[in-house]
Amino acid sequence: MRQIPSSSFQHASEACSFLKERLPDSLKAPRVAIICGSGLGGLASTIDRLPQVDFDYASIPHFPRSTVAGHAGKLVFGLLSENIPTVLMVGRAHYYEGHSIDQVTFPIRVFKLLGVDTIILTNAAGGLNPEYMVGDIVLLNDHIFLAGLAGVHPLRGPNSEEFGPRFPPLSDAYDLQLRCNVHKAWAKIVNVESKRRLHEGVYAFVGGPSYETRAECRMLRQLGADLVGMSTVPEIVVARHCGIRVLALSLVTNNAVLSPVPRGDDHRLDGKDVAELGEILQVGKADHQEVLEAGRSAATDMQVCTA
Repeated sequence: MRQIPSSSFQHASEACSFLKERLPDSLKAPRVAIICGSGLGGLASTIDRLPQVDFDYASIPHFPRSTVAGHAGKLVFGLLSENIPTVLMVGRAHYYEGHSIDQVTFPIRVFKLLGVDTIILTNAAGGLNPEYMVGDIVLLNDHIFLAGLAGVHPLRGPNSEEFGPRFPPLSDAYDLQLRCNVHKAWAKIVNVESKRRLHEGVYAFVGGPSYETRAECRMLRQLGADLVGMSTVPEIVVARHCGIRVLALSLVTNNAVLSPVPRGDDHRLDGKDVAELGEILQVGKADHQEVLEAGRSAATDMQVCTA
């Protein structure tokens, strides 16, 4: 009996055909995909300007659209160093925007059908590890996917056999050879006097869009997370389901507040006015505009990791 293609495979095939019909021969089969996180659209300068072809997400069949500031919303095809055909996602779709978890990860399946065998994912994240400083870059070597454990999972439902197995392992999700290569490149190229440091750590995915409370940050830290963010992990799950090698990097754009909220019966607060009390709660508060600015300033150094 002929197997009926899954809807995800059919939709991804339609998007793939649309792109290939409009790409020059040299870019029809990209080997590498790079996803640019918040404020990191400058990574698009990693690829050569010519030949280069851009597609707005809105023009691609079934492709999810990004509505978040700092996410341009386009695919950029070009050549990476050594003339490697590459596709960049300048901006991504997020679960908190109202997209389904399937829509968020749809581009990964399109990349698989285009011929991508390696994907590099970047994001802006809050630092839970007290050793991390704003501006540091963290190579992900594991993740905590609480939403996935609770059933909000991109592989839930009938399995797309065209892409991968029913029960894919994730213990080897973060490619060791690629991480070794990044450390070697960083040691050779980045100035030893640079304040920006490279770490390895564990990323915790949360649904968003609100930033985490102090208690939630402490919980995630106690679970073993070094970073927290609202993207990347669902995409990694689908990439590994498709057999794509994964390299993921986080830019620490703010330090999560782990200290408990001040108590209202703390006598040390006696005599403070409304403004002074408000300032106490403002310390360490996350701000999206600051996230974007940190991303722009770090894009150049992150090119070292992706080139």
